Amino acid sequence: MPVMRLLVAAALLLAFASHPQSATTPVKPCDRDIFRQFDFWIGTWEVKDETGKLAGHNTITAQEQGCVLVEQWRSADGGTGMSMNYYHQQSGHWKQNWVGGGIILEMSGGLQDGSMVLEGPSRQIGNERLTLLRGTWTLLPDGRVRQHFVESEDQGKTWKEWFDGYYSRVTGHP
Repeated sequence: MPVMRLLVAAALLLAFASHPQSATTPVKPCDRDIFRQFDFWIGTWEVKDETGKLAGHNTITAQEQGCVLVEQWRSADGGTGMSMNYYHQQSGHWKQNWVGGGIILEMSGGLQDGSMVLEGPSRQIGNERLTLLRGTWTLLPDGRVRQHFVESEDQGKTWKEWFDGYYSRVTGHP
């Protein structure tokens, strides 16, 4: 009887092995192109202002199966901050939530003429100053990324320079 069970088990294994399982790869929730629009910002960067002065270092990584870009900022004077950036399917917009340097920022937007443009309220922690901030990230032909911010104190009627930074990849990092 034990030999018979062994033969049946072997026959079942042989039958199972002769029918290959479907070679489907699990679909990642954020594999579509819309979720890749901001991937040009992924990397480890040295950031300089428009005059060439070091502003700081920034590391942007794709996390949660590529569904979120996490930013870790270190300014040249020791300040830090971080953001989470993700595509929000229901609204059809990219979102950025930033906390750092005494600022809480919640922006949304999307690609415009090849640049990522996000805009939203900026709140200074402590004095509750509220302004509107617009950030534009542009991949430059030389591989750098320009991050340009303007700020409005009158709900977008007028804008002034807030930050103009140029990201250069740190050698040896993606």
